Amino acid sequence: MPLFLEEHDVDTYSDDAAMVRRVGEGISAAVVQYMNDNGHASRIEGFEWEFNLVKDASVNAWCMPGGKVCVYSGILPLTMDENGLAVVLGHEVAHAIARHGNERMSQGLVLQMGGVALNVAISSKSTETQNLFMQAYGVGTQTGVMLPFSRKNELESDKLGLVFMQLAGYDASKAPDFWKRMAANGTSQPEFLSTHPSDERRVKEITKFLDSDTFTKHSKK
Repeated sequence: MPLFLEEHDVDTYSDDAAMVRRVGEGISAAVVQYMNDNGHASRIEGFEWEFNLVKDASVNAWCMPGGKVCVYSGILPLTMDENGLAVVLGHEVAHAIARHGNERMSQGLVLQMGGVALNVAISSKSTETQNLFMQAYGVGTQTGVMLPFSRKNELESDKLGLVFMQLAGYDASKAPDFWKRMAANGTSQPEFLSTHPSDERRVKEITKFLDSDTFTKHSKK
């Protein structure tokens, strides 16, 4: 993470940067409380939360294992406000909480970012070890077994993220609005060619989850 930040233009002092930290701190506090209350405190042992805004036009955000989060400025016009940003941060933090990065590098850390985050994570390893990691995580793979696995991760993170943002005091019922804006921002691929669920399926699954007893039960303080 330090190497990545050194090589990119990090916004530290703007109102947007302060907003990213504020929303991130709220989400991370909710995560800690949720994990403690549900007997999963060990799952976030060693996490050192950090929320950074990177000046980059890409519509992107990601969280590395351990709680290091980067939000790209290009996504802010789509989040529109703190509630929209909470959808993004809740989703990305959920990837780390669910240990998707430990199971297999997620879409946000490999395919979407071209392996940048993975390179940072293993930069201290030998060349041979780095090559093994890159092969194991399927960098460059666009079809095949990795795709359904990543779609499953994405939907799981959607649901966990909704719980986390609601516990942090945001309105999870507005989450479908954000994903609809994301869908309108670009051309969607057919689901079988994408590691992300189709926009239509994602909104449908989120809406269904928000109406479920599971969400109601887990999102109560």
